[in-house]
Amino acid sequence: MAITVTTTGPQALLEAILKAVKERHVDTWEYRDGYFTHSPAQWRGLAFLKPSVSKNTLLLNIFHPQGRNITSEIYAVYHGRFIEMLLAHFERMFDSARASALASQGDVVK
Repeated sequence: MAITVTTTGPQALLEAILKAVKERHVDTWEYRDGYFTHSPAQWRGLAFLKPSVSKNTLLLNIFHPQGRNITSEIYAVYHGRFIEMLLAHFERMFDSARASALASQGDVVK
């Protein structure tokens, strides 16, 4: 269902990610229309991560493209690689990141 990132500065972390994506310091993710998608051709547009900020949390919910399901492999790639990007580029801006193992209501996973 989601990636949950624990941080004392969720808005600052999101802004740093957006800046890094926009400036191509992080070139494996794209952001448009309020959603992240993985940018390598094999994975582009197969799912979308929508960020939201609350106290001490940056949450990224996964959404499927219209008319398509998200396979378990796509679910795993999007969650794992987003967390990998956080660890590689923003390790000082958060305490922990976790991915839910099972889809929740609203997620469409085959």
